[in-house]
Amino acid sequence: MTKLFNALIVDDERLARKDLISLLKTYDQVTVVGEADSVPAAVKAIQKLNPDVIFLDIQMPGESGFNLLDKADVEAQIIFVTAYDEYAIRAFEVNALDYLLKPVNPDRLAKALERLENREDELPARGRALAYDDRLFLMMGPHFKFLKVSSILNIKAAADYSEVQTVEGAKGLVLKSMKEWETRLPARHFLRIHRSTLINMEYIEKVEEWFNYSFKVYLKGGGEPYIISRRYATRLKDRLG
Repeated sequence: MTKLFNALIVDDERLARKDLISLLKTYDQVTVVGEADSVPAAVKAIQKLNPDVIFLDIQMPGESGFNLLDKADVEAQIIFVTAYDEYAIRAFEVNALDYLLKPVNPDRLAKALERLENREDELPARGRALAYDDRLFLMMGPHFKFLKVSSILNIKAAADYSEVQTVEGAKGLVLKSMKEWETRLPARHFLRIHRSTLINMEYIEKVEEWFNYSFKVYLKGGGEPYIISRRYATRLKDRLG
């Protein structure tokens, strides 16, 4: 049975929205339920319409399409549609489903929609819970890498970014909030032990009592121990059984 998808088109150019709507009319599985010409308008549309897929322009007046992903609780698949190809790598960093260049080629759109159907069969929407053996495409140091979720040792808050450290010692700043990491990482393996720190419990070496009802947690290859409060320590104890 063919899956049905409600689509939201976000683009500041009315003609671009019109052209894409025209192309999508040939696909019975896609219904365009709304349009938005800016990030603020898109935030409202997402809250109201809860689309399954968002065709998102990147370069718009005021704010880029990437800003939308930080300002709204986006559970839809993202297909970027833009006239500029220099944003392609960042599109993959935010786990976009696909990246289409304007003017949109009909054959290329067909492939994107095929990926949409296949992704729905395999994976939940953006913001989905990650599996321990999943891979992410992230900037680690000066280069982009495919990073295994299982290789993440810890994640620490760093202003608007988060710093990811792997078991091999590699570090990189990623434009993701701690809240998003906590929501997406598999709870069986990852635990928030501080407002600004998440750890991979697979690499816990030992836990020691510390003063004032706090504790020290040592990770294999993690260097200095992490100090956690009694409240967070209780969560850790519950997880470890």
